Parts: sequence; C-alpha cells; structure tokens
Amino acid sequence: MDVNERREKILEALKASITPLSAAALAKEYGVSRQIIVNDVALLRASGSNIESTPRGYLLKKERSGLVRKVACCHTGDQMREEMYAIVDEGCVIENVIVEHPIYGEITGNLNVASRREVDRFIDKCNASSAAPLSALTEGIHLHTLTCPDEDAYINACEALETLGILCK
Repeated sequence: MDVNERREKILEALKASITPLSAAALAKEYGVSRQIIVNDVALLRASGSNIESTPRGYLLKKERSGLVRKVACCHTGDQMREEMYAIVDEGCVIENVIVEHPIYGEITGNLNVASRREVDRFIDKCNASSAAPLSALTEGIHLHTLTCPDEDAYINACEALETLGILCK
C-alpha cells in the first residue's frame, strides 16, 4: 500500500468510527510506526480534512446539533471530575478546554467528553500522565465550549457548577 492509499484508508476508518482512533491502533492496522500516522494525519488536516485530536485519539469532526455555549470555570485539579460530571450529567458535551496564556494567547485542548465513562477515562489518563491540565497554567481559570441539547440543560449545568463553587461569574 502506498502513502496515498494509506491516507485514504485512514480517512475511511475515521468516517466509519464513532469513537476516537489512536495513532497506535492505526499504526498497527497499517503496519507503520505511530509517527508515520501522526504525519499522515497532519498532512490530511493540511489538505482540508476536519480531523480532530482528542485525548483518546483521532476523530473526524462531525457537526453536533444543539446549543453551543461557553462556560467559565475555576477550580483545583482535584475538582476536575466533579466539574465534568456536573456538565455531562445534564446531557452537555464538553467540546474543549480553553486557557489564556500570557505568551501564546488562547490555547485550546479538544476534549469531546459526553458521559461519565468518558470523564473517568480522561481523569485516569490525566492521573497516569506527568503532564498537568491546561488550567494549571492559569491558576485553575479556564473556559469550556459546551454543546447542550437545549437552554435548560445549559442552565442546569451552570447551576450545578455554581453549587460546586466552580462557576466563574
């Protein structure tokens, strides 16, 4: 299989998948190194493919239906699970985390977390890593872009965050 065929196969796999695909799994599937997959994905993105990198792997960004809102939060690292549960329990998807860096400006990390199970996986990955969450750069202050089923879900998520003392006003 040549490089163009492999890239086409990667796109097909991403289109067919409803869950993120890791670079390691794609590398194993196509008999190449993880770094080759990372390079392939970078070039696919550069050519216009809407591939998103999440903590769980790559996925083809699909338009979600629902209300898109941002919410400002501030908390310590040990409150991250509570924060995320409060949001997903209301049916909202945590699309990303955004921090304002003094040198780089806005830094966004894609999350795409929609359930307690996905929250737990994300937290487990954080705990297993030596890397700090983006919010550690800003003393816990950060934004999340949420996709909510409706205005009530957004309001309920905000109220739950406020009850936890996490919502910034």
